[in-house]
Amino acid sequence: MGTAPGTGSLTVPAGTLPETGRWYFRLTPDSGSPLVVADRSLGIGSARNFRDIGGYRTTDGHWVRSGLVYRSNKLDSLTDAEQQRLLSQHLTLDVDLRNAMERHDDPDRLPAGVTYQVADVVSLSHGIRFHDPALTTLAEAVAAGLFSGSSDLGQSIGYPFVVDFVGADYAFRDLVTAVAANNSGATVFHCSAGKDRTDWGTAVLLTLLGVPRDTVEADFLAGNEYTGNPKAVELSWLRAAFTEVDHLYGDFDTYVRAGPKLDD
Repeated sequence: MGTAPGTGSLTVPAGTLPETGRWYFRLTPDSGSPLVVADRSLGIGSARNFRDIGGYRTTDGHWVRSGLVYRSNKLDSLTDAEQQRLLSQHLTLDVDLRNAMERHDDPDRLPAGVTYQVADVVSLSHGIRFHDPALTTLAEAVAAGLFSGSSDLGQSIGYPFVVDFVGADYAFRDLVTAVAANNSGATVFHCSAGKDRTDWGTAVLLTLLGVPRDTVEADFLAGNEYTGNPKAVELSWLRAAFTEVDHLYGDFDTYVRAGPKLDD
């Protein structure tokens, strides 16, 4: 379907999708409107969790546009052929959510022409500040993790803190505004494993675009397949972050305006 992704708004009317160099398939039912679908994975062997966050239907009947925003694990081992694959998808921006040590130890290997931007979720450049007392968040997260039967209390704690930590607000604001401002091509954002920090960034973007919560959760759980680890993520972790949003702000819309401080 053509060679270049569209730019501008991330959503398009139901029944249409932007043209890219990837294969799409039109599913035509006996009744109702046809549906266009595509494989999310680009087949990047060195970054198995590299996948498109487009193609999801919103609550108002639109589609999140494919070929514009990707999520991934670290990009330190891209082969020359894989770099060319990314260029063929018109990738122009890479947003790195990792901390300074991760970036130093495993720097991204990017093709020429791709802009690199850091949005460090755990950066202390804005101080060590929390919206709720850290001990309160910790105690509540541990209790919730034990109640849910979480296999990893560290993750049960980490997800609420990504909402409670003020430094993370700056990172996710930078991520969303970078995606919105990139009119020259596609964007990829990532952490190390392509989950956790990347999961919350994806959840924020998709929720902003009106994707229903059950679809956001399905994208989250797909990480178990893409990483090849059936225990990579547990749904209770993501839900703990959304619970923290409701606890601190009352609802998601208030969170994105008062936490990351996103404007319209």
